[in-house]
Amino acid sequence: MNIFYGRISMRKLILFIFLTLALSISAKEVKIVFLETSDIHGRLFSYDYAVGEQKPNNGLTRIATLIKKQRAENKNVVLIDSGDLLQGNSAELFNNEPIHPLVRAENDLKFDIRVLGNHEFNFSKDFLEKNIKGFNGDVVNANIIKTADNKPFVKPYIIKKIDGVRVAVVGFLVPHVPTWEASTPEHFAGLKFLDAEEALKKTLSELKGKYDILIGTFHLGREDEKGGDGIPDLAKKFPQFDIIFAGHEHAVYNTKVGKVHTIEPGAYGAYLAKGVVVFDTKTKKKTITTENLPTKDIPEDEELAKKYEYVDKKSKEYANEVVGEVTKTFIDRPDFITGEEKITTMPTAALQETPVIELINKVQKYYAKADVSAAALFNFGANLKKGPFKRKDVAYIYKFANTLIGVRITGENLLKYMEWSYKFYNQLQPGDLTISFNENVRGYNFDMFSGVKYQVDVTKPAGQRIVNPTINGKPINPKATYKLAINNYRFGTLSTTLKLVTDANRYYDSYDELQDNGQIRDLIIKYITEEKGKKVTPELEHNWEIIHYDFKNPLLEKLAEKLKEGSVKIPTSKDGRTLNVKSIKASEVE
Repeated sequence: MNIFYGRISMRKLILFIFLTLALSISAKEVKIVFLETSDIHGRLFSYDYAVGEQKPNNGLTRIATLIKKQRAENKNVVLIDSGDLLQGNSAELFNNEPIHPLVRAENDLKFDIRVLGNHEFNFSKDFLEKNIKGFNGDVVNANIIKTADNKPFVKPYIIKKIDGVRVAVVGFLVPHVPTWEASTPEHFAGLKFLDAEEALKKTLSELKGKYDILIGTFHLGREDEKGGDGIPDLAKKFPQFDIIFAGHEHAVYNTKVGKVHTIEPGAYGAYLAKGVVVFDTKTKKKTITTENLPTKDIPEDEELAKKYEYVDKKSKEYANEVVGEVTKTFIDRPDFITGEEKITTMPTAALQETPVIELINKVQKYYAKADVSAAALFNFGANLKKGPFKRKDVAYIYKFANTLIGVRITGENLLKYMEWSYKFYNQLQPGDLTISFNENVRGYNFDMFSGVKYQVDVTKPAGQRIVNPTINGKPINPKATYKLAINNYRFGTLSTTLKLVTDANRYYDSYDELQDNGQIRDLIIKYITEEKGKKVTPELEHNWEIIHYDFKNPLLEKLAEKLKEGSVKIPTSKDGRTLNVKSIKASEVE
């Protein structure tokens, strides 16, 4: 009997050992590499057509070199684009092609996933849809819903099985397209955009138990422009994500929020975001690393560059077409403190009226037949220099494909709008030598006004800064109605965010009149060629000024010296996007 039971025990032991060995053999580590681009904004090549300059760290052609290297070194690679691919850098020249060359280039590079960014909605819905269909991979956005049947416009997520590992990728777009495209609702006709928490709760509920690795690809910044959830908020609310790849903010960061890795590769192809997940199929343990791979001085991929050489050629020819003559350089001192062309301190264009903003506002007022115009400088360093006036110069001073809107607004609401705009400045405090900028207000949300004469008191708190506003020599009447010229983006701000106008107040739309030729950039060229005899001459209205600040303080020259020697530095925002966010005290240079 003992021998019998001994044999059974031996058999059990052998079986146990066999099963253990079998399990250990079947268990393995699977390495998956995720690569992400975002906010390419038309940079197929590393050439910036608006300034006529080769950039050392731009372009899908440089990214392609890194992608091919990663693929050669790794078996399992998932390639993602997080949105804003098709707008900017002359990309609009190719909108009539059956499939946009940037989408075709991503097909050539075998991108697996695309997310729609807000700028994908700058153009017609037909354009949007043909480039969704033309993409060989999957377009994913969890928060874009068809109003007709409440079904997703594109796939909310995909699940890929890679070496037996289930990988779920969820897409998301900042939900403010209806605001930013308020003047062109046909661009998003039949669609609604859910906020992040609502969309992700529903999507992750559907995905429960269906994945081993969960990846987010979100066209969203760390802070939401309208006060909603940003990337860190979502990482805290949905800690089941392993990695969230981000876009929209044009920032470069790589950080953990709790256990969630969050990463963004900047814009224009400056970096390629890389996330590596090593998954143990037995223990389910995940080892995750993330990094941003720089493209600076990486050679362009010759195969891709050669195939799309026609894009580069056509873009350069268009950009260099001469449409007029600049009779005199517009801004002699772009940096107010240093006097240099490169802005490193306080840009002159952010402190006073300049001929550049005057030209934009004059064109807007003229074609909208408005009393007042408001416009922002998307680049405070934008300038026009004496010599030939080329198409690229227009793109340089006005980088977006905005259209012109004329809207009726009450005097009361016009003043509210002006106060909203001038919260761009921080309140000047006693002892401040420099005027600084509110890091929570982007430069594209700082509008300067024409047709109104006014002063700005930066010693007052935001909301109380506009002094002595008049139109045609008379104080603004709060109950009167005025015609205001703005771009379509700002119409969205005024109508949906600030609630200062409605669609019924709109009386002019350049797109309705001129279609694709109704962009403000086109109107600037039209104005110069048809109304100014192709002469571009700097002019000023002399209609606004900052008061209670000494622009001639001799300490400013001393500050320039200290900046040059490096003993004083101009503070910059944490994300690096806003310069001069804190005033330099006079005591720092005395």
